Amino acid sequence: MIVLGGIKSARKWAFTALIALMPLSLVGGPAVAQNANFQAFIEALRSQAMAEGISGDLYDRAMTGLTPNERVVRALNTQPEFTRPIWEYIEGAISRRRMDGGREQLAANAALFDRLESEYGVPREVLTAVWAMESNFGQVKGNYNLFQALATLAYDGRRQNFGRSQLIAALKISQQEGIDPSLMTGSWAGAFGHTQFIPTTFLAYAVDGDGDGVRDLWNSHADALASAASYLERSGWRANRDWGTEVKLPDGFNYALAGADVKRSISAWSAAGVRRITDEAMPASDVQAEIILPAGAAGPAFLITGNFDAIMRYNPATSYALAISYLSDGLRGRPGILGAWPYGENQLSLRQGVTIQEALADLGFPTGGADGIIGPNTRQAIRDFQTSRGLPADGFPSAGLLTRILNERQLPR
Repeated sequence: MIVLGGIKSARKWAFTALIALMPLSLVGGPAVAQNANFQAFIEALRSQAMAEGISGDLYDRAMTGLTPNERVVRALNTQPEFTRPIWEYIEGAISRRRMDGGREQLAANAALFDRLESEYGVPREVLTAVWAMESNFGQVKGNYNLFQALATLAYDGRRQNFGRSQLIAALKISQQEGIDPSLMTGSWAGAFGHTQFIPTTFLAYAVDGDGDGVRDLWNSHADALASAASYLERSGWRANRDWGTEVKLPDGFNYALAGADVKRSISAWSAAGVRRITDEAMPASDVQAEIILPAGAAGPAFLITGNFDAIMRYNPATSYALAISYLSDGLRGRPGILGAWPYGENQLSLRQGVTIQEALADLGFPTGGADGIIGPNTRQAIRDFQTSRGLPADGFPSAGLLTRILNERQLPR
């Protein structure tokens, strides 16, 4: 929630009323009316920005003349982490070209990585994997006007609160760091620089990695990598543990224990019959870990630690965190994923995601809303449905499960 502290109650009421009257979609209305409503939104937001300490002059320089960007809305509904099968995403992310580029960067920046490892405890291979995934080592940093993209998100769609908070934070960055707002470019989602920080993350975690007194993630890869290390370390990365490992589950494994935030020591999982995918016993360890099945019971299984959770703080998609983990492993010379993916299974589309969420709720398994994103609440609802029907409770939203749920919803009750 955005706080409007310091604004008179009448102006606060007017701002709230104006937002409530605004359209829910950027697509489908007359262009002139849409733009007029957008400009009214920009003007209403000005008061909030000034209450947050942003100068009126800076706000006007950053926001005047902006129009909605419909490409932002389309991109919001087609994020590859959520719309492509996980195996396609990971295989595309861990390419030979990316591996080769990563090795080149490790060699070229050895002294920088020595310092960052010593200060933050985050391995150089992990930082290099983040750099590769986020911007292809600075080659693809995004060319959207940062303020237009964030204003579009703030104005319409399912991430309005996110857009507003990031927009105010971007204005603070411009003001605090003395950056011309016209030079602040990024992705459609508001991420920017070599390591694609969002504005609130920058304000909280960015550091000066090259010692010049400025935090510049656009032009200094040292600042960007140091900031990524700072963020991962403060998100829970610990130097004395790995991200996790691929595992083989014992016969009769209770799939309800997977992906449900059930944490046990690695020693406890080992005692329960969980072994490395190579069939080796895992070392005795008190490190807490959990099992995930990103493609359900038919796909590979992974035992993950808090370091994997730290990567998920960077991007809350299991596919992304696995890509970072295995790209960093590849840079260490470790093998890739050995288990077989269920290649015949199709990823549910956003619309199908909404359908399965609505159907589950109708059957008495609430998901906390129907936005099409299969998050923890939806996976738990699926797991509860599977358990009640005597199915392996892996929480995976397969096409076959969707069909079964829809068929059950149509039965008389």
